[in-house]
Formats: sequence, C-alpha cells, structure tokens
Amino acid sequence: MNPGVEKTGLAARREDIVANGDRSSKVLTLPNILSLMRILLTPVFIWALVCHRPWLAFGIFLLAGATDALDGFTARYFRLKTNVGLWLDPMGDKILLTAALVTLTLPALAQPNTLPLWLTTICIGRDVLIALGALIYVWIRGRTQFRPSLLGKATTICEVMVLLVVLLYNGLGISPGPMGVFYVLTAALAGLSGVHYIISGMARFFATGKKPGA
Repeated sequence: MNPGVEKTGLAARREDIVANGDRSSKVLTLPNILSLMRILLTPVFIWALVCHRPWLAFGIFLLAGATDALDGFTARYFRLKTNVGLWLDPMGDKILLTAALVTLTLPALAQPNTLPLWLTTICIGRDVLIALGALIYVWIRGRTQFRPSLLGKATTICEVMVLLVVLLYNGLGISPGPMGVFYVLTAALAGLSGVHYIISGMARFFATGKKPGA
C-alpha cells in the first residue's frame, strides 16, 4: 500500500479503535447487531415451540447460537468492542437460554422430552443470584467488569448442549435414556459455578474495600 494513500474501510476502522482504546461508544456495530438479532430471535423461538414446530425451534436456536459465536469473533478480530456490547452480548445469551429453559420445562410445549423442573430452577436461580450480586457490587463499589470463570463457561456450554439435544430429540420424536446423566452434570456445574462466583465476588469485594497499607 502506498504510504501516501489514506486508509479506508476495515483497516482504518481497526486503527481508529486501537488508537482510542479497547472499547468505543458506538452502538450500531456488527457484533451489537448480531447480539440484538439473538434477542429478537427469542420470541420467534418461543412461537415455534408454542406452535409445536420442534424442527423450526431447533433451527432458530442453532441460528441464535451462530450469532453468539460470530459477534464474539467479529468484536475481537475487527476490534469492534463497544461499551454497549459489553452488556448486550451477555444479555442476549441469558434471554435466549432462560426462554429455552422455561419453555422446554413445560410438558405442553416440549414432547417427548421435557427438562426437569429442578434443573431449570438451579440454572435460572444461579443466574439470578449472580446478577443480584453483580448489581449490589456495582451499587456499592462502582462500575467494574466481571469476567466469566472457566466453570461459568463450562456451565453455559453444557446448558446449550443439553438444550440442543432435547430440541433435536423432540424433533425426531424419540426419548433417549441417558439424558438424566447430562441433566445432573449440568445442574452440578451450575451449582459449582454459582458458589465459585459468590466466593470470588465476596473476596474481590472485601479486597477492594481495603485501604492501601491496611
């Protein structure tokens, strides 16, 4: 490239964001649009289950999962991380997962495989507990960034896999026996990650409150 030629397009965009920090204040970026698509796909997913169209629900859930992978990739590769995306991405994940957990727990919407109520309660209860803890932390200590732990990532992956398998088998109209094992594994990971987040959050909270040299 000729040094005298002004850079345009993605190259200029990437250099601009690098020069101005890791995150920008822009809203309509590709990762944010993908996260918003995931949120908008959630009521369509619910509609598909209400209309007893398991294959359509399965396809929508796959598409929503693809937007999750793509928004993270584009944000990192093209350096399109934004302050809005910091909240919009996890919000899209939780809205979709919560909707899927609740609807697949209802026998009227999920046949022949229905998620056990105790599994849905543990998974959603964990998310609510973490969200409340984060809100209390921000309210007292001020704005901060919470990075997902390895256990948290493993829990999300396990939840997504269980939901995909249940949707797939409901589309096929079969009910495999070993699903109970995956339910227990998912619940165990959710419980462990919830406890880990609470312990690490409390440790961080009290460490932040200490005065230098105390």
